[in-house]
Amino acid sequence: MDSKHSLKELREAIDAVDDRILDLLNERARFVLEVGRLKSAEKKEFHVPSRERQIYERLTAANPGPFPNDGLRSVFREIISASLALEAPMKVAFLGPKATFSHLATMQHFGFSAELVPQKSIPAVFEEVEKGNALYGVVPVENSTEGVVSYTLDMFMESSLKINAEVLLEVHHDLLSLTGQMGDIKKVYSHPQPIAQCKKWLEENLPGVPLVDVASTAVAAQIASEDKSVAAIASELAGTMYDLKVVRKRIEDQVNNFTRFLVIGKKVSDRSGDDKTSLMFAVKDEVGILYRMLEPFAKREVNLSKIESRPMKKKAWEYVFFVDLLGHVSEPKIAEAVEELKHCCQFVKVLGSYPKAK
Repeated sequence: MDSKHSLKELREAIDAVDDRILDLLNERARFVLEVGRLKSAEKKEFHVPSRERQIYERLTAANPGPFPNDGLRSVFREIISASLALEAPMKVAFLGPKATFSHLATMQHFGFSAELVPQKSIPAVFEEVEKGNALYGVVPVENSTEGVVSYTLDMFMESSLKINAEVLLEVHHDLLSLTGQMGDIKKVYSHPQPIAQCKKWLEENLPGVPLVDVASTAVAAQIASEDKSVAAIASELAGTMYDLKVVRKRIEDQVNNFTRFLVIGKKVSDRSGDDKTSLMFAVKDEVGILYRMLEPFAKREVNLSKIESRPMKKKAWEYVFFVDLLGHVSEPKIAEAVEELKHCCQFVKVLGSYPKAK
């Protein structure tokens, strides 16, 4: 467009483009409704994650710019989320309450149009999916600075649910209060993990101020919204929901602070070409067992990205290992390694093969 156009003319041109986008969105929605009718008639699953991946990959590969690919994915995440809501309501359970980082991760993966239902505990998320009350669940599994969430790993020992996807959320902690003034703060509330992740900043900037553990960052924000002497360490979303002002942004001690979440469901994910597989297996405490359980993967050059052990609650000195490896369990070398692993284990359980988080 000619750079000599006036601001008014440029805005009118943008409005005209927006009108075309609106027409195309509604045209797309009509096709989606027809797809939904066909799926219903043929009794097919209405949510097909592999189809979503194909849309993202095709569009980002074809995008000439200047609109950024990250923005393109976000826009189509919401278009797809709203389209799925037209076909059928998709309920997703997550570790609540709202405005927590689990809530943010769930919105990041499923968009704003899914029916997101907060649960009081990690077992409650599993239970909602197992009973069929929710199609999927979202639970935290590890933080880059604080380590694994043991409750989540323990749930997989009993549950038949599969990991369908993973979500990586970059975590930023804001200090929030009613007044936004550092001098008004007499107590700081938050979940124990954010307090630990901001320990150095708190010691340097609020020495001597009591730190109070609560069930979630959202609960902390709610308490701060009722008392101007209280500050909460919470997300920007929590500040917006509880009408709090920012005292300081991004007070976490580590810049690269990520939390990994798992999407759990009843189905096994299709192979995407860039997958991760999670396994759980139990072994007895005996000489050379660690070498023997890793050998099937090493000799096939399968890359293990994580290994974590947990004691078995019912048997002393016996352990359950959780392993993440690169690749899909349908790949021959991984299937062979898993089969060989069974010979030196009490049991082996594939928790899921799923696309690696971007």
